[in-house]
Amino acid sequence: MNVELSATPSEVTIVVPARNEEACLGDCLASLVAQTGVRSEIVVVDDHSTDRTGEIARSFPGVRVISPGPLPEGWTGKNNAVIAGAKEVRGEWLLFTDADTVHLPGSLARALAEAKEHGAELLSYSPEQIAVTFWELAILPVVFAELARQYPPSKVSDPASPIAAANGQYILIRRETYEAVGGHAAIAASLLEDVALARAVKDSGRKIRFRYAADAVRTRMYRNFRQLREGWTKNLALLFPHTRRRAVILTAWWIAACLTAPFLLPAAALFLRIRRANFSFATTLLSAAFGPPAFAFLLWRSQRAYERGSVLWKGRMYGREERSAYIPERTVMEGRTS
Repeated sequence: MNVELSATPSEVTIVVPARNEEACLGDCLASLVAQTGVRSEIVVVDDHSTDRTGEIARSFPGVRVISPGPLPEGWTGKNNAVIAGAKEVRGEWLLFTDADTVHLPGSLARALAEAKEHGAELLSYSPEQIAVTFWELAILPVVFAELARQYPPSKVSDPASPIAAANGQYILIRRETYEAVGGHAAIAASLLEDVALARAVKDSGRKIRFRYAADAVRTRMYRNFRQLREGWTKNLALLFPHTRRRAVILTAWWIAACLTAPFLLPAAALFLRIRRANFSFATTLLSAAFGPPAFAFLLWRSQRAYERGSVLWKGRMYGREERSAYIPERTVMEGRTS
Protein backbone atom coordinates (compact mmCIF):
# COMPACT_ATOMS: atom_id res chain seq x y z
CA MET A 1 0.00 0.00 0.00
CA ASN A 2 1.32 3.41 -0.97
CA VAL A 3 -0.72 5.74 1.22
CA GLU A 4 1.51 8.41 2.74
CA LEU A 5 0.92 9.02 6.42
CA SER A 6 4.20 10.69 7.40
CA ALA A 7 5.08 14.36 7.41
CA THR A 8 6.61 13.97 3.95
CA PRO A 9 4.23 15.70 1.53
CA SER A 10 2.41 13.51 -0.96
CA GLU A 11 2.98 14.12 -4.64
CA VAL A 12 -0.64 13.30 -5.44
CA THR A 13 -3.79 13.58 -3.37
CA ILE A 14 -6.49 11.28 -4.74
CA VAL A 15 -10.05 12.47 -4.17
CA VAL A 16 -12.86 9.95 -4.63
CA PRO A 17 -16.39 11.37 -4.31
CA ALA A 18 -18.80 8.56 -3.48
CA ARG A 19 -22.57 8.48 -3.08
CA ASN A 20 -24.12 5.03 -2.62
CA GLU A 21 -21.24 3.25 -4.35
CA GLU A 22 -21.04 0.01 -2.33
CA ALA A 23 -21.10 -2.06 -5.53
CA CYS A 24 -17.82 -0.70 -6.85
CA LEU A 25 -15.93 1.34 -4.25
CA GLY A 26 -14.01 -1.61 -2.84
CA ASP A 27 -12.45 -2.52 -6.19
CA CYS A 28 -11.62 1.14 -6.83
CA LEU A 29 -9.84 1.65 -3.51
CA ALA A 30 -8.02 -1.68 -3.75
CA SER A 31 -6.56 -0.55 -7.07
CA LEU A 32 -5.62 2.87 -5.69
CA VAL A 33 -3.89 1.76 -2.49
CA ALA A 34 -1.84 -0.68 -4.57
CA GLN A 35 -0.32 2.10 -6.70
CA THR A 36 3.46 2.33 -6.51
CA GLY A 37 6.16 4.69 -7.68
CA VAL A 38 4.57 7.88 -6.34
CA ARG A 39 3.81 9.24 -2.87
CA SER A 40 0.04 9.42 -2.63
CA GLU A 41 -2.80 9.85 -0.19
CA ILE A 42 -6.45 8.96 -0.66
CA VAL A 43 -9.48 10.94 0.50
CA VAL A 44 -12.95 9.43 0.08
CA VAL A 45 -15.78 11.92 0.35
CA ASP A 46 -18.86 10.01 1.49
CA ASP A 47 -21.66 12.12 0.04
CA HIS A 48 -24.52 11.27 2.41
CA SER A 49 -24.62 7.63 1.33
CA THR A 50 -27.37 5.39 2.69
CA ASP A 51 -25.61 2.12 1.86
CA ARG A 52 -22.27 0.61 2.95
CA THR A 53 -20.11 3.17 1.10
CA GLY A 54 -18.67 4.72 4.25
CA GLU A 55 -18.07 1.36 5.90
CA ILE A 56 -16.22 0.05 2.86
CA ALA A 57 -14.06 3.17 2.62
CA ARG A 58 -13.12 2.99 6.31
CA SER A 59 -12.10 -0.64 5.93
CA PHE A 60 -8.99 0.45 3.98
CA PRO A 61 -6.24 1.48 6.42
CA GLY A 62 -4.79 4.89 5.66
CA VAL A 63 -7.72 6.05 3.54
CA ARG A 64 -9.27 9.20 4.98
CA VAL A 65 -13.06 9.35 4.89
CA ILE A 66 -14.75 12.72 5.22
CA SER A 67 -18.23 14.20 4.84
CA PRO A 68 -18.92 17.13 2.52
CA GLY A 69 -21.46 18.63 4.87
CA PRO A 70 -24.85 19.97 3.76
CA LEU A 71 -25.38 20.69 0.06
CA PRO A 72 -25.30 24.48 -0.46
CA GLU A 73 -27.99 26.04 -2.61
CA GLY A 74 -26.92 26.27 -6.24
CA TRP A 75 -24.32 23.49 -5.99
CA THR A 76 -24.43 20.03 -7.51
CA GLY A 77 -23.77 17.15 -5.17
CA LYS A 78 -20.58 16.02 -6.88
CA ASN A 79 -19.04 19.50 -6.91
CA ASN A 80 -19.81 19.90 -3.22
CA ALA A 81 -18.19 16.55 -2.49
CA VAL A 82 -15.15 17.17 -4.66
CA ILE A 83 -14.45 20.62 -3.20
CA ALA A 84 -14.61 19.12 0.30
CA GLY A 85 -11.94 16.65 -0.73
CA ALA A 86 -9.85 19.33 -2.42
CA LYS A 87 -9.72 21.27 0.85
CA GLU A 88 -7.88 18.30 2.34
CA VAL A 89 -5.16 18.46 -0.30
CA ARG A 90 -1.51 18.25 0.68
CA GLY A 91 -0.13 16.98 -2.61
CA GLU A 92 1.34 18.98 -5.48
CA TRP A 93 -1.15 17.27 -7.80
CA LEU A 94 -4.78 16.28 -7.43
CA LEU A 95 -6.37 13.20 -8.95
CA PHE A 96 -10.15 13.34 -9.10
CA THR A 97 -11.47 9.88 -9.87
CA ASP A 98 -14.87 8.24 -9.61
CA ALA A 99 -15.75 5.33 -7.37
CA ASP A 100 -16.62 3.13 -10.37
CA THR A 101 -13.07 3.16 -11.74
CA VAL A 102 -10.35 0.51 -11.43
CA HIS A 103 -6.76 1.67 -11.85
CA LEU A 104 -4.14 -0.54 -13.45
CA PRO A 105 -0.90 -1.21 -11.52
CA GLY A 106 1.57 1.66 -11.80
CA SER A 107 -0.85 3.85 -13.74
CA LEU A 108 -0.70 6.79 -11.34
CA ALA A 109 3.08 7.11 -11.58
CA ARG A 110 2.88 6.80 -15.37
CA ALA A 111 0.13 9.44 -15.56
CA LEU A 112 2.15 11.87 -13.47
CA ALA A 113 5.19 11.32 -15.69
CA GLU A 114 3.04 11.78 -18.82
CA ALA A 115 1.63 15.08 -17.59
CA LYS A 116 5.10 16.40 -16.83
CA GLU A 117 6.55 15.13 -20.10
CA HIS A 118 3.90 16.93 -22.14
CA GLY A 119 3.82 20.04 -19.99
CA ALA A 120 0.15 19.47 -19.20
CA GLU A 121 -1.39 21.19 -16.20
CA LEU A 122 -4.44 18.94 -16.53
CA LEU A 123 -4.33 15.36 -17.77
CA SER A 124 -7.59 13.49 -18.30
CA TYR A 125 -8.09 9.90 -19.34
CA SER A 126 -11.12 8.40 -21.01
CA PRO A 127 -11.23 4.96 -19.37
CA GLU A 128 -11.83 1.64 -21.05
CA GLN A 129 -15.58 1.14 -20.82
CA ILE A 130 -16.73 -2.23 -19.51
CA ALA A 131 -20.12 -3.19 -20.96
CA VAL A 132 -22.00 -6.28 -19.77
CA THR A 133 -25.76 -6.01 -20.31
CA PHE A 134 -27.46 -5.72 -23.70
CA TRP A 135 -28.22 -2.01 -23.31
CA GLU A 136 -24.66 -1.21 -22.25
CA LEU A 137 -23.34 -3.08 -25.28
CA ALA A 138 -25.82 -1.41 -27.63
CA ILE A 139 -25.65 2.18 -26.42
CA LEU A 140 -22.17 2.89 -25.04
CA PRO A 141 -20.28 2.48 -28.34
CA VAL A 142 -22.61 4.97 -30.04
CA VAL A 143 -22.27 7.48 -27.21
CA PHE A 144 -18.48 7.33 -27.13
CA ALA A 145 -18.18 7.39 -30.91
CA GLU A 146 -20.23 10.58 -31.01
CA LEU A 147 -18.16 12.05 -28.18
CA ALA A 148 -14.99 11.30 -30.13
CA ARG A 149 -16.44 13.23 -33.06
CA GLN A 150 -17.55 16.15 -30.90
CA TYR A 151 -14.39 16.36 -28.80
CA PRO A 152 -11.48 14.84 -30.78
CA PRO A 153 -8.68 14.14 -28.28
CA SER A 154 -6.07 15.51 -30.68
CA LYS A 155 -7.86 18.87 -30.79
CA VAL A 156 -8.59 18.89 -27.08
CA SER A 157 -4.85 18.42 -26.46
CA ASP A 158 -3.90 21.10 -29.01
CA PRO A 159 -3.32 24.51 -27.34
CA ALA A 160 -4.23 26.20 -30.64
CA SER A 161 -7.68 24.59 -30.72
CA PRO A 162 -10.55 26.10 -28.72
CA ILE A 163 -12.05 22.66 -28.04
CA ALA A 164 -11.81 21.63 -24.39
CA ALA A 165 -12.96 18.45 -22.69
CA ALA A 166 -12.14 16.10 -19.86
CA ASN A 167 -13.58 12.93 -18.40
CA GLY A 168 -14.51 13.33 -14.76
CA GLN A 169 -13.69 9.71 -14.07
CA TYR A 170 -9.99 10.60 -14.26
CA ILE A 171 -8.68 14.15 -13.95
CA LEU A 172 -5.10 14.73 -12.79
CA ILE A 173 -4.47 18.43 -12.24
CA ARG A 174 -1.68 20.46 -10.68
CA ARG A 175 -2.92 21.92 -7.41
CA GLU A 176 -1.59 25.40 -8.22
CA THR A 177 -3.56 25.38 -11.49
CA TYR A 178 -6.70 24.07 -9.81
CA GLU A 179 -6.61 26.89 -7.29
CA ALA A 180 -5.76 29.51 -9.92
CA VAL A 181 -8.90 28.77 -11.98
CA GLY A 182 -11.14 28.66 -8.92
CA GLY A 183 -11.50 24.87 -8.74
CA HIS A 184 -14.93 23.33 -8.51
CA ALA A 185 -16.21 26.30 -6.54
CA ALA A 186 -16.09 28.32 -9.79
CA ILE A 187 -18.33 25.77 -11.52
CA ALA A 188 -20.48 24.89 -8.51
CA ALA A 189 -23.77 24.56 -10.44
CA SER A 190 -22.33 22.54 -13.31
CA LEU A 191 -23.52 18.99 -13.87
CA LEU A 192 -20.89 18.78 -16.59
CA GLU A 193 -18.11 19.76 -14.24
CA ASP A 194 -15.36 17.88 -16.06
CA VAL A 195 -15.76 19.79 -19.33
CA ALA A 196 -16.27 23.05 -17.45
CA LEU A 197 -13.04 22.57 -15.50
CA ALA A 198 -11.14 21.73 -18.68
CA ARG A 199 -12.52 24.85 -20.33
CA ALA A 200 -11.40 26.99 -17.39
CA VAL A 201 -7.89 25.55 -17.51
CA LYS A 202 -7.56 25.97 -21.28
CA ASP A 203 -9.00 29.49 -21.19
CA SER A 204 -6.33 30.40 -18.63
CA GLY A 205 -3.65 29.59 -21.20
CA ARG A 206 -2.57 26.37 -19.55
CA LYS A 207 -2.15 23.12 -21.43
CA ILE A 208 -4.45 20.14 -21.10
CA ARG A 209 -3.94 16.61 -22.39
CA PHE A 210 -6.76 14.17 -23.07
CA ARG A 211 -6.68 10.65 -24.45
CA TYR A 212 -8.25 7.20 -24.41
CA ALA A 213 -6.41 5.22 -21.76
CA ALA A 214 -7.24 1.53 -21.61
CA ASP A 215 -3.64 1.15 -20.43
CA ALA A 216 -4.38 3.07 -17.24
CA VAL A 217 -7.98 2.83 -16.04
CA ARG A 218 -11.25 1.07 -16.74
CA THR A 219 -14.81 1.57 -15.57
CA ARG A 220 -18.28 0.16 -15.63
CA MET A 221 -20.38 3.29 -15.47
CA TYR A 222 -23.86 1.79 -15.21
CA ARG A 223 -25.01 -1.65 -14.11
CA ASN A 224 -28.59 -1.63 -15.43
CA PHE A 225 -30.77 0.24 -17.90
CA ARG A 226 -32.28 2.54 -15.28
CA GLN A 227 -28.86 3.82 -14.22
CA LEU A 228 -27.76 4.16 -17.84
CA ARG A 229 -30.90 6.10 -18.77
CA GLU A 230 -30.59 8.43 -15.79
CA GLY A 231 -26.87 9.07 -16.33
CA TRP A 232 -27.06 9.90 -20.01
CA THR A 233 -30.23 11.92 -19.54
CA LYS A 234 -28.14 14.11 -17.24
CA ASN A 235 -25.26 14.46 -19.68
CA LEU A 236 -26.27 14.28 -23.33
CA ALA A 237 -28.04 17.61 -23.76
CA LEU A 238 -25.02 19.31 -22.21
CA LEU A 239 -22.43 17.45 -24.25
CA PHE A 240 -23.99 17.89 -27.69
CA PRO A 241 -25.42 20.95 -29.41
CA HIS A 242 -28.57 20.55 -31.50
CA THR A 243 -29.59 17.34 -29.76
CA ARG A 244 -32.84 16.85 -31.68
CA ARG A 245 -31.18 17.37 -35.04
CA ARG A 246 -28.44 14.91 -34.12
CA ALA A 247 -31.06 12.39 -33.01
CA VAL A 248 -32.99 12.72 -36.29
CA ILE A 249 -29.88 12.47 -38.46
CA LEU A 250 -28.48 9.44 -36.66
CA THR A 251 -31.84 7.67 -36.72
CA ALA A 252 -32.27 8.41 -40.42
CA TRP A 253 -28.80 7.06 -41.09
CA TRP A 254 -29.62 3.90 -39.13
CA ILE A 255 -32.89 3.40 -41.05
CA ALA A 256 -31.07 3.87 -44.35
CA ALA A 257 -28.45 1.33 -43.29
CA CYS A 258 -31.15 -1.19 -42.34
CA LEU A 259 -33.09 -0.73 -45.55
CA THR A 260 -30.02 -0.93 -47.77
CA ALA A 261 -28.05 -3.50 -45.80
CA PRO A 262 -27.63 -5.81 -48.84
CA PHE A 263 -25.76 -2.99 -50.60
CA LEU A 264 -23.35 -2.76 -47.63
CA LEU A 265 -22.15 0.82 -48.11
CA PRO A 266 -24.53 2.68 -45.73
CA ALA A 267 -24.26 -0.10 -43.15
CA ALA A 268 -20.46 -0.12 -43.42
CA ALA A 269 -20.37 3.66 -43.00
CA LEU A 270 -22.47 3.43 -39.84
CA PHE A 271 -20.26 0.64 -38.51
CA LEU A 272 -17.11 2.67 -39.12
CA ARG A 273 -18.65 5.71 -37.44
CA ILE A 274 -19.22 3.66 -34.28
CA ARG A 275 -15.96 1.70 -34.57
CA ARG A 276 -13.93 4.69 -33.41
CA ALA A 277 -15.28 4.21 -29.88
CA ASN A 278 -12.63 1.56 -29.03
CA PHE A 279 -14.99 -1.38 -28.48
CA SER A 280 -14.53 -4.85 -29.94
CA PHE A 281 -15.64 -5.76 -33.45
CA ALA A 282 -18.55 -7.85 -32.14
CA THR A 283 -19.74 -5.15 -29.74
CA THR A 284 -19.50 -2.52 -32.47
CA LEU A 285 -21.56 -4.70 -34.79
CA LEU A 286 -24.24 -5.19 -32.13
CA SER A 287 -24.24 -1.47 -31.39
CA ALA A 288 -24.61 -0.55 -35.06
CA ALA A 289 -27.61 -2.84 -35.27
CA PHE A 290 -29.45 -1.61 -32.18
CA GLY A 291 -27.73 1.43 -30.68
CA PRO A 292 -28.54 4.47 -32.85
CA PRO A 293 -32.31 4.62 -32.16
CA ALA A 294 -31.68 4.05 -28.44
CA PHE A 295 -29.09 6.83 -28.42
CA ALA A 296 -31.51 9.10 -30.29
CA PHE A 297 -34.15 8.40 -27.66
CA LEU A 298 -31.72 9.34 -24.87
CA LEU A 299 -30.78 12.56 -26.69
CA TRP A 300 -34.45 13.49 -26.96
CA ARG A 301 -35.10 12.51 -23.34
CA SER A 302 -32.17 14.57 -22.09
CA GLN A 303 -33.29 17.65 -24.01
CA ARG A 304 -36.84 17.32 -22.67
CA ALA A 305 -35.61 16.86 -19.10
CA TYR A 306 -33.70 20.13 -19.20
CA GLU A 307 -36.57 21.96 -20.83
CA ARG A 308 -38.86 20.78 -18.05
CA GLY A 309 -36.33 21.49 -15.33
CA SER A 310 -36.46 17.94 -14.02
CA VAL A 311 -33.02 16.35 -14.25
CA LEU A 312 -32.67 13.58 -11.67
CA TRP A 313 -29.24 12.39 -10.62
CA LYS A 314 -28.20 10.38 -7.57
CA GLY A 315 -31.53 11.08 -5.88
CA ARG A 316 -31.31 14.85 -6.38
CA MET A 317 -33.36 16.98 -8.76
CA TYR A 318 -31.75 19.77 -10.75
CA GLY A 319 -33.67 22.52 -12.53
CA ARG A 320 -33.86 24.36 -15.82
CA GLU A 321 -32.55 27.65 -14.48
CA GLU A 322 -29.11 26.19 -13.78
CA ARG A 323 -28.43 24.85 -17.27
CA SER A 324 -26.45 27.90 -18.44
CA ALA A 325 -23.95 27.21 -15.66
CA TYR A 326 -23.20 23.70 -16.82
CA ILE A 327 -21.19 24.56 -19.90
CA PRO A 328 -20.80 27.94 -21.65
CA GLU A 329 -22.62 28.18 -24.98
CA ARG A 330 -19.36 29.34 -26.55
CA THR A 331 -17.73 26.09 -25.52
CA VAL A 332 -20.48 24.03 -27.07
CA MET A 333 -20.38 25.94 -30.32
CA GLU A 334 -16.60 25.93 -30.58
CA GLY A 335 -16.56 22.23 -29.74
CA ARG A 336 -18.44 21.45 -32.94
CA THR A 337 -16.35 19.39 -35.30
CA SER A 338 -15.94 20.39 -38.91
